[in-house]
Amino acid sequence: MELYVPIVVLFAIAAAFAVFSVAIAPLVGPRRANAAKAQPYECGIEPPPPTPGGSKFPIKFYLTAMIFIIFDIEIIFLYPWAVAFDSLGLFGYVEMVLFIITVFIAYIYVWRRGGLEWD
Repeated sequence: MELYVPIVVLFAIAAAFAVFSVAIAPLVGPRRANAAKAQPYECGIEPPPPTPGGSKFPIKFYLTAMIFIIFDIEIIFLYPWAVAFDSLGLFGYVEMVLFIITVFIAYIYVWRRGGLEWD
């Protein structure tokens, strides 16, 4: 049981820091509101003026987020594979090569469809 004491202490310190940060922010943070802060902002691109009945949000932002998630998941699978590489042998190597090829095909598909262009 005493092996878990440092982990519990670390979690307690992290929780206390999070609660302290959230509690103190309104007290010490600046309160200068202006019109520029109230406007939407997307990656340095000026948003178009609103149209009557609402406007559509460009799909390229969603595509970029999905691409990021795909490669993030790939990295999550690569770490345990790298740690257990010696014990997996040839089977683990072949499976990871197939996985990387699958992700690479998805990347080529998105690239050819124009998902990486910001024009």
